[in-house]
Amino acid sequence: MRITDVEAIWLRIPSFTEPCEWGEDAFIVRVHTDTGIIGIGESDSSPAVLKALVETPSSHSTSRGLRDILLGENPLEISRLWHKMYEESSYMGRRGAGIHAISAIDIALWDIASQHYGVPIHTLLGGKLRDTIPAYGTMIPKDTPTETAEAVTELLAAGFSSFKLGGGLFGLDPEHDQRIVHAARNAAGDDAKIAVDLVYRWKNYRYAKTQVDRLHEYNLNWIEEPLPSDDHDGLRRLAETSRTRITGGEGLTTVAEFTDFIKNTRPDIIQPDITRCGGISEMRRIHEVATQHSTELVPHGFSTGILMAATVQFLASIPGGNLIEFSQSTSALYQDLVTNPITLENGAVRVRNEPGLGVQLDEDLISKYRVEMSLG
Repeated sequence: MRITDVEAIWLRIPSFTEPCEWGEDAFIVRVHTDTGIIGIGESDSSPAVLKALVETPSSHSTSRGLRDILLGENPLEISRLWHKMYEESSYMGRRGAGIHAISAIDIALWDIASQHYGVPIHTLLGGKLRDTIPAYGTMIPKDTPTETAEAVTELLAAGFSSFKLGGGLFGLDPEHDQRIVHAARNAAGDDAKIAVDLVYRWKNYRYAKTQVDRLHEYNLNWIEEPLPSDDHDGLRRLAETSRTRITGGEGLTTVAEFTDFIKNTRPDIIQPDITRCGGISEMRRIHEVATQHSTELVPHGFSTGILMAATVQFLASIPGGNLIEFSQSTSALYQDLVTNPITLENGAVRVRNEPGLGVQLDEDLISKYRVEMSLG
């Protein structure tokens, strides 16, 4: 079997002159083979940048486009191809967007291998440890406490007993934040688990520690990304002195970066995104490091059904894969790109057992929102 093409697809709902919010654009890849098997992957990153990284002509031996690196290769040799992509794009891609692009392709390669061998991805990863995975709902809190309470009530009615608030106005004003969390806790009751995501909006340790203590009475499940991920000293001090669990890492890539993050900041939980950190292959290595340092892994996931399918297969195969993020995005790309999405059942998602990711894409939607720009 040989790779015949790496198709980089950029999807965008708004025009270039209009603002784009979370979930309104997407980057997906289709890796084509000479046997007719096609693998699908995605990355939650900047689609224009990732498309260029796949399609760019080579400059020299360590600055090659990912398509150029992969054409003619055997897609079943996943580990070798991961390192080949990493090494031969290293001048431009050893962190950040370069790894994001590799992530999408790596997921597609696992999709191909699973279809080729006729077994689920979780079987190739060592075996399925669970049939269902509890989910938590992620929502952008409304601007007022009353509206937020109504949104929380809707999540409870949908079957969630765990959820997270982040984005919007949250994190900008301490008084506002306390009112929002107070309203959410009152609506959810004492038994529901509530987490908050600050998206790096608390800029130093002293301020962050004050806010963590202020919110302690609401028994938060965790506080996510309170400080920038490069502030290792502040994050470590916060983790050591806070009674609430501190989490982070959704923007990090590679096991090397996560190893430094875990050792230096001592987080209770890390949250790698399978479509950014290096794909399924690198997520496995990151999990091994987290386990060695007594750190829980709860993946980030706020994109399309492709990301969800890949994350489910990974979590099904690891000890401790007991929680998955479930986006509440209303974007057409989140809701409709995958025509057979994984759905919530009694507060959990079911692990699929068919070969491959098992996702079917809406080709009409792809045609409607596809950005027709190419370097190829």
